[in-house]
Amino acid sequence: MTVAALSQVNIAKGGLDLRAVFLLCIAAICAMSLPNLLDPMIRYDDYPALFAEGDLFWEKTLNEGRWVNYLWHLRGIVTPAWLNFGAYQALWALFAAATATVVMRQSGFTFLKATLALLILVSPSALLISLWFNTLLPGLALVALFSLLACKLSSRNINLLLPIFVVLTFMAYTTYPLLLLVICLYRHDNRSLPKLIALLTFFTASFIAAILFTYSINWSVHGVFGVPLADWRDATPAHNLAEMTANFPKLVETFSGFLSKTSFEFYPAQVIHLMMFFGSAVVQTRYEPLEAAYIYAGLFTGLSLITLQVLKLGVTIPPRTFIFAWVFYGIAVVRAVEILSAKHAFSGRMAGNAALLIVGSYLLQSYTQYSQYTEWQSQTRSIAGQISATDGPIVVNGHPMRTAAALRARVQSDTAFTFRMQQLTGRDVISCASVSSDCSRTAGATSSTNPSYRITTEGGNAKITFAAQ
Repeated sequence: MTVAALSQVNIAKGGLDLRAVFLLCIAAICAMSLPNLLDPMIRYDDYPALFAEGDLFWEKTLNEGRWVNYLWHLRGIVTPAWLNFGAYQALWALFAAATATVVMRQSGFTFLKATLALLILVSPSALLISLWFNTLLPGLALVALFSLLACKLSSRNINLLLPIFVVLTFMAYTTYPLLLLVICLYRHDNRSLPKLIALLTFFTASFIAAILFTYSINWSVHGVFGVPLADWRDATPAHNLAEMTANFPKLVETFSGFLSKTSFEFYPAQVIHLMMFFGSAVVQTRYEPLEAAYIYAGLFTGLSLITLQVLKLGVTIPPRTFIFAWVFYGIAVVRAVEILSAKHAFSGRMAGNAALLIVGSYLLQSYTQYSQYTEWQSQTRSIAGQISATDGPIVVNGHPMRTAAALRARVQSDTAFTFRMQQLTGRDVISCASVSSDCSRTAGATSSTNPSYRITTEGGNAKITFAAQ
């Protein structure tokens, strides 16, 4: 079906139906998340959102402008991690299903619609960022809501809602607004270059408004007009062209890191993805040039924002930030499959098989990735069980992040263990690395030993000592 034909598709009363493809996405995301569903892995700086502790997140309102996330921390209701993770994954499945429905605009459940939904679903960037599910839950809910509304409302109404959602999602995660742009680009009826320019201008203005609004809140609350970068980011801000040029290696590092993580650090997969991306661009440019202008202009907008941020601020951007780029890539590939299937049946069939191969492979890769955290989760549950007979503070000595299980799970801070014990036991945890006066509590009977750690008890207190690695 051509773009001209797509633009003439009339949306039936009640909007585009995504129920069947959504159920498929739910089944797929549950299958690939299975090792992480009941006791999900949580990154150390995501625990404040789990505990609904706004004070622990306050610093990020200044250094990252995450005001929507901060409000979520003030909700006053603490829900279990498994429920939050399940809700987060369901929202991502909804976004994948709704986006595929908006892009393909095919009635009912079709092969290509399902393929696109699954290809979006298995995004490696989405996999990486899902470990911050407690914090990002409200932001993804806004993104999913926007995609759902796009299946129900007219293109004009969706565009009118865009500035509101851009501002809100920007204060949840910086590149979330680009997911909204994907929806608007394909929800546009009767495409034309003037309309494309108008939409990109409107989006850019909304994005700038989001930045200024966030800066204004920071100025009002923190007395700083802007978002000063935290020290750990090791930023080298550029004030002139020479300094921006000096930051170019960080740009190379950023994009190479994205390609590596997107391919699960398998170099041949990087080559395959690049070949499929450029091949799709050739197909779309030849047969649907206007659609190609829409999709690649949107992708270029997102990549330009990241490039500007890296060169101007002098920071590397993590691969999870590129979640929008994979969505654009998936759309380009599946639309090329659809075009080729109509023009050259054999080529279309081969391209479709390649897309399915990526889906199947990445479902397995995602399952394997989530499985890497089970040993850490199991070890920490075991420790919590062994100290359950005590009721005093838990004292931790050494570096839990250096155990074999923690290294496999890529635990990023000793604080992760402190929060994990708090999650499992509901008790206060004291780290000897930060409170030296409590490290004197070393006497008592040894109740449990392990090559990685030793547990000793004294009265109602428990001390966990991790061996040097």
